[in-house]
Amino acid sequence: MARGRVQMKRIENPVHRQVTFCKRRAGLLKKAKELSVLCDAEIGVLIFSAHGKLHELASKGTMQELIERYNKHTGGTQHEEAIMEPMDAKKEINMLKQEIEILQKGFRYMFGGGSEIMTLDELLALEKHLEIWIYHIRSAKMDIMFQEIQMLRNKEGILKAANEHLRDTMGENISNTNFTTFSTTNMPYPLTIANNIF
Repeated sequence: MARGRVQMKRIENPVHRQVTFCKRRAGLLKKAKELSVLCDAEIGVLIFSAHGKLHELASKGTMQELIERYNKHTGGTQHEEAIMEPMDAKKEINMLKQEIEILQKGFRYMFGGGSEIMTLDELLALEKHLEIWIYHIRSAKMDIMFQEIQMLRNKEGILKAANEHLRDTMGENISNTNFTTFSTTNMPYPLTIANNIF
């Protein structure tokens, strides 16, 4: 059965989106490794997930070495990073206090520990935090599941190899064993039972 053509648009379901990202990321990195091995090419791949998690592959050496080589090759100079003005300490403290207050109020609201009513903005902020937490939980769960699947595949490969080895060893032992038959007629004293015992 032929696979349908995939529409190139954002996947709305976050779980399906994460699964697709993990599968396609693994496929892309695998193809990059294969290209590096087959063609003796130096390859560097950088992938940032939707939530800023970095995934990278440097086929030879480190990513930093590849970036330095790229800069030398293109003749590009290192752009001076814009120095960000540090946020005023009081302003940052107040912003963090407000965020903590919203989260605590949200917890009390969800678990029935408080009688206060949340505003629409507070509910939207809480919803955003919950979505981020759920995404991180699902992402961690998917990573663990993929690692377990990989471990099981590795174990399956080891068991198959052990099974093949045992089968070959058994075949060799059977072919090397010489079964000799013997008859009791040539024995000088055949086994007899005295009649008076029974």
